[in-house]
Amino acid sequence: MNRRLVLTSESARHPLRRSLPPPPVVAAPVRDDDHDLKLFLLSFAAFFTCFYTFIF
Repeated sequence: MNRRLVLTSESARHPLRRSLPPPPVVAAPVRDDDHDLKLFLLSFAAFFTCFYTFIF
């Protein structure tokens, strides 16, 4: 159940709930399309660094 803490109507009878500001409007999260490429490059760099360290 997804209930909001702040009620903006008159049904918010408790003084604390009436004094709270209305909840912010949450925008849709932005999808980062190059996440897979960044993960690949990070993994490649980590493997290369470890392999290079063991050789020398």
